Amino acid sequence: MSKLQIGVIGAGWFASRRHLPELRSLPDAEIAALCRRNPEKLAQMAAHFGVKRTYTDYRQMLEEMELDGVLIATPHALHYEQAKAALERGIPVLVEKPMTVTVAQGRELVALAEERGLPLLVALNPPYWRHCHALRERIQSGAVGEIEAADLRWTGNVEGVFGRVALPDSLPGLVSPTLFRADPALSGGGHLMDSGSHQVCELLWVTERRAVEVMALMDDLPVDLRYTLSVRLDNGALCTLNSLGDSHCPVRRVHNVYYGSKGTLTVDGMPFRLTWQEPEGEPATRAEEDLPPVPGPVTNFVDVLRGRAEPLCRGQDGLAVVALIEAAYESARTGKGVEVVEV
Repeated sequence: MSKLQIGVIGAGWFASRRHLPELRSLPDAEIAALCRRNPEKLAQMAAHFGVKRTYTDYRQMLEEMELDGVLIATPHALHYEQAKAALERGIPVLVEKPMTVTVAQGRELVALAEERGLPLLVALNPPYWRHCHALRERIQSGAVGEIEAADLRWTGNVEGVFGRVALPDSLPGLVSPTLFRADPALSGGGHLMDSGSHQVCELLWVTERRAVEVMALMDDLPVDLRYTLSVRLDNGALCTLNSLGDSHCPVRRVHNVYYGSKGTLTVDGMPFRLTWQEPEGEPATRAEEDLPPVPGPVTNFVDVLRGRAEPLCRGQDGLAVVALIEAAYESARTGKGVEVVEV
């Protein structure tokens, strides 16, 4: 069996930390080509990962290479045009979060993928986290009843990648990150658009509900580091999403609670710990590493291309996240509650 040829658009800091090591570890796929605009950093990445074909123009790569799939890990606002170009050439896509920075762009990509019969996957974290699968399964099973409310709180510090403070020397990754997140023309927003995409995805993915309305408070627009969202789901559940991207606490903190009509699900800490409390019996707690394994986004992408798995995070899932985030930014700008468009 020949190896799948995967091209990478955006051979940068995050790809070097996560996606490329995962792709290199797979026995039936390989990194066929890397694309990055900076030739010196591109050469460094190619040498480290043993890739012979490199490009500074993704269009040239798509034209010249016979690719089985493309991984896109570029600044947020570039995802749309790059994913569209790949799909138009009949190439399946795995794109980093957020899938796009507008609902209109996301709808176009989903429609194009469906029209061409091509996989479109989004590398949002929750569908690739063990505890989120456990949360979703317990909610699906009815063990905690109907979700009535949820409260998701994430606290950390991302000031460095937003250019607010100097980046630490100990930052993992082969090359240093660019500071595109500080430029709204490339980032499409701030902390909510970036890390907040994962938090929004968790709420929607594990509950399998649709957000219908949001009220948002943020610190600095258009590049926020702090946000609070009040979200109403389609079953009437009221939820709060809160995140601080400029906390000075040295420990990243997560505390998520899902309140059901029969019980409660709680996620604490990093690494994550999942606890469920039901009417009968003692609370049960499981550490992330003790839960059944879940493939990473690149592994799932390759499995989908091989026809041996279904996408864990589809384009439609990514689009639902974009819809809520777009409405949240409108709410923060206007100071009013905003309906979330149905996608």
